Amino acid sequence: ANFFQHFPYLDDFNKAREDENADWTTLVPLVYTHFEPMGVYKGKSSDLADLPEGAKIAVPNDPTNEARALLLLEANGLIKIDENKGLEATKKDIVENTKNFEIVELEAAQVARSLPDVAIAVINGNYALDAGLTEDDILAQEDADSEAAKTYANLIAVREGDEELPQLVALKDAITSDAIKKFIEENYKGLVKPVF
Repeated sequence: ANFFQHFPYLDDFNKAREDENADWTTLVPLVYTHFEPMGVYKGKSSDLADLPEGAKIAVPNDPTNEARALLLLEANGLIKIDENKGLEATKKDIVENTKNFEIVELEAAQVARSLPDVAIAVINGNYALDAGLTEDDILAQEDADSEAAKTYANLIAVREGDEELPQLVALKDAITSDAIKKFIEENYKGLVKPVF
């Protein structure tokens, strides 16, 4: 079993192995475990409704996280993106930006460091934790029922056909226990959320 990926990563891995004609068993999800929601964090501004004209908004520059960031900004009424783009959107797909916000694209691990220089920043939960940010710094966050949450929840992957092995059933039961749920909620304070 491994525990580091979401389904699109697992799917890409399986497809790559097929393309290489690799002698490899397909990996499948054993259980979905947690979601690291992206949040809009306070920078120079602490109210989304009062962002000034032309305010700088930092977002991750990798395709997956940039799209999630833009969708979160859209969900909070700051911009509109091409409705056909979804989780493939880039800043080129912004179709409405009435306050002329400047979208600043940065490497995901650097976005939190930009907070002193931008009005707000959209940051991945794991990087927010690393930067010492808390729920008090969040102005908005991806919902647990968002497209991103459904797509990018982390999972435990196992070889196809091994899902019912006793040790993997025990792992699934342990990782989805009330004790683990409580641990996630108490230790990550909303920056990581259980999805079981």
